[in-house]
Amino acid sequence: MSAPRTPEQTQARASKGLGKMLVVAVLAFGFTFSLVPLYRIACEKVFGIRLDNTAAAATPARGAADRLVTVQFDGGVNSKLPWQFEPNRLTMQVRPGQQYETSYRAHNNSDRTIVGSAVPSVAPARASGYFSKTECFCFTAQTMLAGESRDMPVRFIVDPNLPEDVKTITLSYTFYKNDALTAQQAASAHPVAGTPAAAP
Repeated sequence: MSAPRTPEQTQARASKGLGKMLVVAVLAFGFTFSLVPLYRIACEKVFGIRLDNTAAAATPARGAADRLVTVQFDGGVNSKLPWQFEPNRLTMQVRPGQQYETSYRAHNNSDRTIVGSAVPSVAPARASGYFSKTECFCFTAQTMLAGESRDMPVRFIVDPNLPEDVKTITLSYTFYKNDALTAQQAASAHPVAGTPAAAP
């Protein structure tokens, strides 16, 4: 049978346990805090998506108020997706630091509901960090009924600090068929025999 702990031993043990808890809490906070910049870096470098409006708040480069940048728009679909998809306008002259809006037109040529996901790209690659999409249909999967047509808006800002030698930026999208979500849509439209139908 072990001897009872003295008050000093009990206090030392409690202090040691509290110290461990504080270290774990600090590490957990640090890990959580680091996820935000990691997520931002992944979005900006991989998809060319800026998640805030830092372009509007950035310090304008000299002569930015008089500068015009040509933005070209391009769009297409993967061969598995029976859609038509193209920009409603091919080019736009924009002033860095100001927000602009354009749109793309999609049409489902098939006789069934299909879900598609758009993957954006910005060229030249070094301009991607200066091109912010503040609203984009690429942020979520798009469900289109058989024969449906739809305009899909995009809002964007070109950062005033875009390098001076970049005169033209191309924003391009490729739509892919989202097989998993399309299968879910088909299953919900044609429930298995014996499955009760949802109330209207």
